[in-house]
Amino acid sequence: MSKETFIQQAEFQEILQKARVIKSTPFSDITDKEGNQYVDLVQEGGGVLGIALVGYTYVLEEAGIRFFSLAGTSAGAINTLIMAGIGPINERKSDQILDVLSSQNLFDFVDGDPTLKKIIQQGIDGTPFKKLKWKLLWNIKKLKKALFEDLGLNPGEAFEKWIEQILRNSKAHLYTIGELIELRKKENFPVGLIYNDKPINDEKAAVHIITSDITTQSKVRFPEMAELYWGEHYNVVPAAKIVRASMSVPLFFKPFEIKNIPNAGEPANTEWKKLTGYTGPIPETVKFVDGGMISNFPINVFHRSDGGIPRKPTFGVKLSAYRDEYSEVDDIGSLIGSMVSTMRHDGDNEFLINNPDYQKLICFIDADKTFKWLNFNMSTERQQKLFLLGAQKAIQFLEKFDWNNYKELRNS
Repeated sequence: MSKETFIQQAEFQEILQKARVIKSTPFSDITDKEGNQYVDLVQEGGGVLGIALVGYTYVLEEAGIRFFSLAGTSAGAINTLIMAGIGPINERKSDQILDVLSSQNLFDFVDGDPTLKKIIQQGIDGTPFKKLKWKLLWNIKKLKKALFEDLGLNPGEAFEKWIEQILRNSKAHLYTIGELIELRKKENFPVGLIYNDKPINDEKAAVHIITSDITTQSKVRFPEMAELYWGEHYNVVPAAKIVRASMSVPLFFKPFEIKNIPNAGEPANTEWKKLTGYTGPIPETVKFVDGGMISNFPINVFHRSDGGIPRKPTFGVKLSAYRDEYSEVDDIGSLIGSMVSTMRHDGDNEFLINNPDYQKLICFIDADKTFKWLNFNMSTERQQKLFLLGAQKAIQFLEKFDWNNYKELRNS
């Protein structure tokens, strides 16, 4: 499969034409000499539904929009790190991402025991449990080792190596957290970056990858908090590890683990207390699971709490439906599913309730209504449709977004 499989779809080409037409529409007050407009972007998690994120960002880039600061969780963290790490902020990224995505067999990321891998996929495909139970019982030793010893069915190593390869093979040749931070400094900002015709010298191109430290029960933002876990030499740690920490879907992937935590055994120091709120003894080893367990859509990370008018909007893109239906909880599966969904979304939902203006900034793709988020064996045709869905929702969002109206709303 090649990227042309995605971009040559007739409807996608029509969407690109529409994006070019609205290129002169104001979307932000920060621009560069090429006429690009800059926004901050927050991307929701959702497994393989992240393919839709690429369709979304592709259309925004075609409309002359570039991404200044970036944040995301799980699948959103994957796209966030790649977009932040393969080149300067003024460059288009989605075409490069689509190129590597289209050449990758996603099922390779399910890198656990081959027999369990087949059974997992059959379950995702909808095979009734009664038909799978004998296979599960026959492989009970493998299953017990994976779940009760390894704490996850898949190591996640194939995924981490894939991210490393993408970053290293990019124009930026990025590998470490330190190199990621350097790439985002203002020295690498595009020439002619201005805010309302005035040069900018106080903006920061931040990156926030959200993950869940289940050892100290902390919400973690990487790379901001990397020094807590890797010490003063965190800058040489491979950047791919912070995404591996964020996409550790519980039980599906093994928890991501960091050993030899600095100052282990000592009382939590000032930085631990300040950044995590944790006050106990610092552990020697910390395990992480999917950031979506705490914040699957970290739309609050770039929020101006002073109520002022932002220089640029924070666009958000959601892969899941936003509470437009209630859950039928009538068996153990639906009970667990509803509890997990509540945990994943509650904090983010509370922020949106308290800041209703953000509804104007969010593109709702609602991919989870049609696609299964753990179906890594998704067919080419389904991947095309998922990519196209992201593009369709993106152009609909751009056509109705009114930047000047939003600033007036924030000023009222």
